Amino acid sequence: MFSAFWSLLPQVRTRDWPRPLGRSECARGRRGTARARAGGGEGRISGSPAGASASASACVDAAGCVRQSQRTVGVAMGPGEPRLAERGVCEAVPELELLKLRAAECIDLAAERLGALSRAIWSEPELAYEEHHAHGELTRFFEREPPVASWAVQPHYGLPTAFRAEWEPPGPRAHGAALHLGFLCEYDALPGLGHACGHNLIAEVGAAAALGVRGALEGLSRPPPPVKVIVLGTPAEEEGGGKIDLIEAGAFKNLDVVFMAHPSQEDAAYLLDVAEHDVTVKYYGKASHAAAYPWEGVNALDAAVLAYSNVSVLRQQMKPAWRVHGIIKNGGVKPNIIPSYSELIYYFRAPSMKELRVLTKKAEDCFRAAALATGCTVEIKGDTHDYYNVLPNKSLWKAYMENGKRLGIEFISEDAMLNGPSGSTDFGNVTFVVPGIHPYFYIGSNALNHTEQYTEAAGSQEAQFYTLRAAKALAMTALDVIFKPELLQRIREDFKLKLQEEQFLNEVE
Repeated sequence: MFSAFWSLLPQVRTRDWPRPLGRSECARGRRGTARARAGGGEGRISGSPAGASASASACVDAAGCVRQSQRTVGVAMGPGEPRLAERGVCEAVPELELLKLRAAECIDLAAERLGALSRAIWSEPELAYEEHHAHGELTRFFEREPPVASWAVQPHYGLPTAFRAEWEPPGPRAHGAALHLGFLCEYDALPGLGHACGHNLIAEVGAAAALGVRGALEGLSRPPPPVKVIVLGTPAEEEGGGKIDLIEAGAFKNLDVVFMAHPSQEDAAYLLDVAEHDVTVKYYGKASHAAAYPWEGVNALDAAVLAYSNVSVLRQQMKPAWRVHGIIKNGGVKPNIIPSYSELIYYFRAPSMKELRVLTKKAEDCFRAAALATGCTVEIKGDTHDYYNVLPNKSLWKAYMENGKRLGIEFISEDAMLNGPSGSTDFGNVTFVVPGIHPYFYIGSNALNHTEQYTEAAGSQEAQFYTLRAAKALAMTALDVIFKPELLQRIREDFKLKLQEEQFLNEVE
């Protein structure tokens, strides 16, 4: 039934939607009848409204005629609207798919405000833990989201630049414990490059998906399932690990499923984001005149060079998926002075925490050997916030793929997902606490992340189409989680199994 109904709207794009409506109009539904344009099309929904209309919300009536498995649901519309049953549509369309269309429409209706939010963050890039402007933009966005005060906002949640915004359906509620769904926003930038990793778009995706879920649930004429929609502003992903701080503060304790999407050069429901450990290595020697009395010195730069060379030699014995990259941050002050101090910074990455510990020990032996050879003393200080590998949740990313494909997303293959290049993220730590999904989405550019070209792409209008499309796929997947108990059960089982595997293999406490 799902694909049959979507085929009725083969060319639904944002430019096909009618004029932008206010938030309350989205909650009530639209006046007018649904229209589907004839002709081919890729079935995408984009981000800039204009032109002819094909309204999803006009497919649901005020009396709640859509029936599925003896259940009835209605999305309120303007007075005088004919019942869908009278149009011959009601019995053919599952209620959940109508809610998904409503979520997508509500995201489109908020496109202008969401784009402005993204541009405001992009235009003033801020480094980790210093995202005061972005934090202010996001908290004001939810505080002012009409109707005002519909979101309960905690502006400083665990960290000065973190926040939490909550919404739950008003009025009578169905019995049972509420399902807590989290949508994560990132908004820190890179030094010297600005938003070269597109975190302004991550913030937009999280906000948009949450609005979509809210818009869909607000339209129900009967009490919705008990659910709470939570948006978490998570600073300092590029450096420091803000999500780890929030985990330690209990921010994820009661969440059932978390959602986030990251911009990239391709659409992938999952990528093998790996574990990461960062170290700072300091060598202490003895200064001396490099020409007159070099034998009196102990050369800390020599130790740093040897350490770098030792690690380079180690690469031949590294596993293919291991990654080591480092710099010499300090190598002395003047050529005629034997350097008494040097400093290196290294990042180590591996597919699992167990492998990461093995790699780290091998590299640290290289550092110690350099100290022994040069007579220096060495200090190795590891970052206390290791980034864990992202645990895959196949049930969750398969649901995301199903929804994304209906929006026109062309995903890379599963083999490419599991064997392609990847990075590291503190979202990995989250997946050891609660089931989550962290898909990647194309933004209309082949530029690589962490480049000036990607900064430009992340601030482009073209990126808006793809960003909002990813948000719709997240919102639709969240609705699947809400209305499909069997999916939620599979997600929890996948999470438990992967966690058990990782604890056995990685010995993660």
